[in-house]
Amino acid sequence: MAEATQQANNKTSRPPRRDARNPQGAPREESPFEEYVISIDRVARVVKGGRRFRFKALVVVGDRKGRVGVGVAKGQDVQLAVGKATDIAKKTMVTIPLENDTIPHDVEVKFSGARVMLRPAAPGTGVIAGGPVRAIIGVTGIRNLLSKSLGSNNKVNIAYATIEAIRQLKPRSQWVGNVNKKTTKAAKPAAASKVEEVKA
Repeated sequence: MAEATQQANNKTSRPPRRDARNPQGAPREESPFEEYVISIDRVARVVKGGRRFRFKALVVVGDRKGRVGVGVAKGQDVQLAVGKATDIAKKTMVTIPLENDTIPHDVEVKFSGARVMLRPAAPGTGVIAGGPVRAIIGVTGIRNLLSKSLGSNNKVNIAYATIEAIRQLKPRSQWVGNVNKKTTKAAKPAAASKVEEVKA
C-alpha cells in the first residue's frame, strides 16, 4: 500500500517548467526604452463572407533622455498589434534638444486635422498636457512644458502632430546667434545715419 502511494506521488510530482523564451533561467536584459500604449481600437474590414476584425495599437516609446518615437500597427490580436507598433516606434525615434528640462522655443504644427502647440515653461511648472501629448512628453525626459491641442480629437493625428512638432525643435545655439547677428547688422546702419546727420 505504501509503495503504491509513493509511486502515485512520483507520477503526480512534475519537474519545474522551463520558459521556452528563457530556457536556462538567465536574467533578462532590461530595455532602455519605456513603452506606453496610448490606445487600442478594434477595426473591421468588410469582405465577401462578412467582416474581419483586427486590432490597431498606438504606442509611444522613449528613453527619458530626449529620444521618443510613435508607432501605429494592426494585428490579429492585441499583443501582435502592440509588438508591431513598438518596433515601428523604435525605428522612427526623434531626438529632442533639451534646455533645462524643457524645450528651447515655441512650436506649433498642423498635421491633418490636428494642431498641436508646445511652449517652454519655467522650472517647477510641470507638464501641462493631456491625452496623447502628455503620454508622449512623459517618456521624453521633459519636466516643464505648456501645450495645447487644437482641432481634431483623433489620437493618431495628435500623436503624429506632437512628434512633428518635436522634430522641428532646434537647439538654442543654432538660432540665438543668428538673432544677435541680425540685430547688430540692423544697428550699424542706424549708427552711420546718425554720424551723417551730425556732419551735416
